[in-house]
Order: sequence, then structure tokens, then C-alpha cells
Amino acid sequence: MVENATPRRRVLLKLSGEVFGGGAVGVDPATVRGIAEQIAAVYDQVEVAVVVGGGNFFRGAELSKAGMDRSRADYIGMLGTVMNALALQDFLEQSGQPTRVQTAIGMAQVAEPYIPLRAIRHMEKSRVVIFGAGAGMPFFSTDTVCAQRALEVGADMVLMGKSGVDGVYTADPQKDPNAEKLDRLTYTEALHRNIRVMDQTAMTMCNDNGLDMRVFGMEAEGNVTRALLGEEIGTLVTP
Repeated sequence: MVENATPRRRVLLKLSGEVFGGGAVGVDPATVRGIAEQIAAVYDQVEVAVVVGGGNFFRGAELSKAGMDRSRADYIGMLGTVMNALALQDFLEQSGQPTRVQTAIGMAQVAEPYIPLRAIRHMEKSRVVIFGAGAGMPFFSTDTVCAQRALEVGADMVLMGKSGVDGVYTADPQKDPNAEKLDRLTYTEALHRNIRVMDQTAMTMCNDNGLDMRVFGMEAEGNVTRALLGEEIGTLVTP
């Protein structure tokens, strides 16, 4: 077997649960199909892994505030991420893109266990790997899981798709008309200025391990494909 002479770009794409719901509870098929088609467009050009959130179903922290045990609430949220992972897998397969789902909680009937070396091998064979069930432990956000998975599979960059915003701003652009979009900033600047690109643990992990991240908007047509191919859209965050 002849290996590729030039290593392909390997990226980890983070998709929030809100993206899957199209602003509502549950999964919006048209939205997920559109995302899947954009990912499938880079078949055999880019090695892609995806971390999915579950906020369109449940958020552990919010359930905890309502009186539920935090650990149990977080596990419910993890199961929500698996539902999103399976939905994305189905639409990717329909688009002709071979896909594997790996979960941090064992559920052998629907997904593989999370095994980093197996995930890497899948990507080398042009399969998209979707990571579900978060870290498999409570009290960890999917932002932290995103950074950890990216580092463990050797991703060149984290791509964070956002709904309702096309990059990182100095303030919430929907609340502050004076908010300015930033084309580039460092993790240290984000932490010092309290710009919530992702949670602090995740930003510290990326900063300490030299991992770049690009934050981009999901709404513009073709943006997912453009980000996967390395176009300079949105905001670049660097160590």
C-alpha cells in the first residue's frame, strides 16, 4: 500500500448542539444535512474529526440549577451529544462520506469506544470520526473535550463553528453595537480580556500545547467547507 507523499491537513471541528437544532429543541434535518454535505465536500482532501455538543436536547449545568444532581444531569447531556453524533453520521453517509462514531461511554450497538489510535487510522482512510458522549465524565464541557481530542489525535487546528456570529468580538455584538470583530488574538489576550472564545480550561490546554483555533460563523453558505480547507475566515486564535 502506498501512503500519501504529502500529509493531509487534519482538523477537529466543534459543532454546538444549538447548530443541530436550528434554534429549536431536537434535530433539524435540513440543517444537519447541509452541514454533512459541506463536510463531505472535502472527502479525501482533509482528515476530519468532529466533537458535537448536546445543548439542543439537554444542558447538564442548567438541569443542575433546576435541582437535579449535577453528575446525573451531565450524563443526560452526554447522551444528547450521542443523538446528535448519530444524526450527523447518517446524513454524512447519505452524502457518500464514510463515517464512524466513537463514544466515551460504552454503547457498542451504535458506536465504537473512543480509541485515539483507531480514530487516527479512520481519518487516514478518509473516514470522518465523530466523538460523542463528551469526556464520559461529569463536570467537563464539550469545549474541554474538543481541546483534549484534538491534541490526542494530533489535529493541526481546532475549528469552532458558531451560530449567530461570524467570529470573535470584543463584546456580544447582539447586545453591544460598539463591539468590534477581531481577525486575530491570542489565548492569553482572550483570558485577560474575558473574551469567552471557549471555556478557560480548554483555552489553557490549547495555549499550553501550541494548538491554533479558528472561530467562524456557520450561517454563510459554504463556510464549513471553507474552514475545513483552511481559508482565513472568522477569527484566528493562537498561543
